Formats: sequence, C-alpha cells, structure tokens
Amino acid sequence: MLFRTPRVSYRLLAACLALAAGGPAWAQLRVATWNISSYSGDAGRTAPIQTVVYGVFDGRSMAPDIILGQEFLSSAAMTTFKNALNSAPGSPGDWEGVFVAGPPTDTEGNAFLYRTSKVVYLGYVIASQGGAAPLPPRNTPRFKVQLQGYTSQKAVLCCYSTHMKAGTAADDKTRRQTEATNIRNNAELLSPDWSFLLGGDYNIYTNTETAYQELIGSQANNEGRFFDPINSTGNWHDNSAYRFVHTQDPVASNGGMDDRFDQLLVSDNLIEGDGLSYIGNASIPYSTTTWNDANHSYRSWGNDGTSFNTGLTTTGNTMVGATIAQAIITCATTAGGHIPLFLDLRVPAEVDSDLVIDFGQVPQNATAQATLEVWNAGNVALWNAAGIDLLRYTLAASTGFTAPGDNFTDAAGDPHNAHVITMDTSTPGTKSGTVTITSNAPDEPGRVVTLLGEVMAPSGCPGDMNCDGNVRFSDIDLFVEALAGQSAWTHSPCPWQNGDCNGDGNVTFADIDPFVSLIGTLCP
Repeated sequence: MLFRTPRVSYRLLAACLALAAGGPAWAQLRVATWNISSYSGDAGRTAPIQTVVYGVFDGRSMAPDIILGQEFLSSAAMTTFKNALNSAPGSPGDWEGVFVAGPPTDTEGNAFLYRTSKVVYLGYVIASQGGAAPLPPRNTPRFKVQLQGYTSQKAVLCCYSTHMKAGTAADDKTRRQTEATNIRNNAELLSPDWSFLLGGDYNIYTNTETAYQELIGSQANNEGRFFDPINSTGNWHDNSAYRFVHTQDPVASNGGMDDRFDQLLVSDNLIEGDGLSYIGNASIPYSTTTWNDANHSYRSWGNDGTSFNTGLTTTGNTMVGATIAQAIITCATTAGGHIPLFLDLRVPAEVDSDLVIDFGQVPQNATAQATLEVWNAGNVALWNAAGIDLLRYTLAASTGFTAPGDNFTDAAGDPHNAHVITMDTSTPGTKSGTVTITSNAPDEPGRVVTLLGEVMAPSGCPGDMNCDGNVRFSDIDLFVEALAGQSAWTHSPCPWQNGDCNGDGNVTFADIDPFVSLIGTLCP
C-alpha cells in the first residue's frame, strides 16, 4: 500500500479521527455479536430486541450493520429476529439474514443478519465442524460479504461466528482449543486482500488459555492470526479491572457481570489504519476508568462499568439508560445470559478526478498550465465522511509534462484538490501524455488521466496574433493589445510584429482596416 508508514502512525491517526468525530457513532460499518440465549423467536422478546438495537439514549444507539448471532434455535427464529429489526422504530428496514444450523448433536445454530444497503452477501462455509466429543460441540460458520459500492477484493470482510464449549474441565478446554485451531487454520487460507474477524461467545476465562493463544499468538504462519482491537488481554474472570468489557451475566443470578466471554477479534489488516480498518487505536488498552473510551469504537453495549458482580445496572445506567438496559436483561432471559457488543470499521477511500486535460493551442516557448482536480469520492451519504478513510496519493506525469511531486491527501466530503500540470512548449507539434494517480483507493489504485495539447510555432503571419495559423475573431482582442506598443506585448513568442498588417514596420491604427480585411484567411 502506498505511503507505508509505521503502523503506530496509522493507529494514532485513527484514534485522532475517532476523537474528532465524537458523538454516538462514527458512521462507518458497525459489526455486532450477540449470544441471545436460546432464542426460538418467542414473541415476548420482539419489543426488547427492537429496543436493544434501535433504542436511543443520550443520542446513542446500537444501530449495527451486521449482527453475528448465537443460540438461534431455528431458521424461523432468525426470520422472526430479522422481521423485528426491519419493523423497529428507527430501523432503515433493509435487513436480511442467514441461518446456519448446528450438527445433529446440537440444538442451536448461528444467525447472520446484515443490512443490504451496506454490504453484499457472498455466502458462507463451515470453518469448524461441530459434533460429538472430541469435536467442538457446534459448527463455526464463516460468512463473507463485500462493502456495498466497492469492487476490490480489499473490500471483502469474512465474519466468523462462534459459540465455544462452556466449562472449565479439561475436555471443555480441549474442545475449545480444537475449534480455535480449526478457525485459525481456515483463516490462514483466505486471500491476503480480505479482512476477517471473529465474533461470539468464547466461554474463555483468561487469555492464557491454550484456545485463546491459538487465536492471537504468533506462529510460523501468521496469516490467520487474530488480534484484540482493545488490547485488553488478561484474566478477565471476576476481575474488576475489566469491568467495562465484561459481557456476562446481566441477569445477575449466575454471579452477575464478571466475565468477558463475548469478544470481537480482528485480522492484522483491520488494525493497520489504512483502507477497511478498525476505528480506534489497537495499541492502547481499553480504559479501566470509563466505558466512554475515546480511543475505541468497541463497546460492550449496556455495560457502563457499574455492574461488576451484579446484574446489569438499569436505573442510572450512563451508557444506555434504564429502558435499553432492562431490554438487554429481558433478552438474556435466564442466568448465564449475555449482552451484545460491537465495533466500528472505517471503509476505504475512493478516488475520482478529471479524466482529460486539454491545454489547447499554445505558442511555442509560452507557459502552458492546466488544473487537474482530484478528490476522495467515498460515498458520504452511505458511510458519512468520518467513516471513510483518507485518500492518499501521488502524481506522476509522462515525458513532456510535469506534475507536483508531493504526497497528497483528501478527506471524503472535502473540497477537491487542485494540482497545476504543465506542458513542455519548447518544440512545436501535437502533444499527448498522461498523469497517473497512484493511491490507496483499492478499487482504482492507478488512475490514468489523459493529457492533450498543441504547441504552435511563431508564424510571422500578419494578423495572426495568437500564432494558430489563422486570422480569426479570436485574434481581435490580441490585435487591440498590440496597438499599445511592443513594450506592452505579453504574448511572446507570438511576435508583436504580426500586428503590422500594412507592412510599414509598425503596429498602429493604420493597421486596423488591413487587419479587418485579413479576418477569415489562412497564413501562408
């Protein structure tokens, strides 16, 4: 990728943009994961689901674009959930969904819900096959989407959805490790252009567990390695230092909020800060003093940090308020339930520009300049300006033309950048060439602009004041300028003497009638 500065620089830039954007969301692509607890499509949870997803408190709303769902009991349950999303107050109404059943030994499956205006669904595969021991108990599907409006493979996102084996027995840990190994092996086979993430209920208590290290640890092949975007590894269980990222249990009767079972891990290219990327600074751990961490878009939705070892706070909940908090609890239904969480991704830049620059006819040795406009054409209406990456680019002109040699940037929605392109006029004749815009826009990393022009030699032709080989109306204004005298003539190399139309060696009012008579003639 162009302008490959150290990754930390991109991360700091992403963090600064997140801080500058502020507000309830940064536009973007929002990806959520939610273990909704044995969901059969029961009518009693329809309204709470709508409140969790589209309820608004203090200007904030979950409002995701993708949901990775666990513990869906049937395809019909997924359809009911999708319909609840589409009919919710404030919903854009563009949700579709896919249900992937588990193995015969399991009663639950995975749901993948997505907004059709944001992504194009491309299908799924089973990345880890579930079944009876010693296999993992459940299937892990990998869903594939492409950002709406993009054609590059760098706009492809693969989303793994997992619900790992619960428990602390050796067999439980072994089955989690097997699943983690299968997921990582699968991710290693993906195109290096694609991005990927893993969401779900890991049922892991500490980052030292072998299954977790299998996912995030450095290995001989790191193509399938996952990263914690909030850099908050540790012993999460019953540890108040991680109270802002705990996701289980909001109901309280099973110990309260004291585990980070649910997580979203991401691929390396999603934390590089260029193109499709996490909005946040993955080098900075999530705050231990506030849920409203400006360094991260990652949120454990509903957890304001006041629920450690208790049920999810409702009255006085500073993140979502009492109504949304209670809806989250209702959706969890029983002890051992979960809250949703999400993160935001910034989409790649898109490049646009003039396609043809025509210098027209220019006298030999005269200055020939034209303006090339370049801009970030990211879809602001769909992603919002802050949800689109900066366009970064350089210009390179072919022989006979010059372009500025600096590195340039443009934010989506900003005014167009204007660049002065020059043409060599030292020799006469028809000129053609190109300017290549090399950028970080994945759909068109090398955009070519055509350059055209014609350099006219001095003609020595009476009346031809612009040296284009003809005496035309376009010469009138220049002839009038020539009447002011040779010292005021500024259109060199076309000679001032071309205004001498009566042959007396000077340009005076006596040349006016002869000049008029020459209009419409060709030079010899």
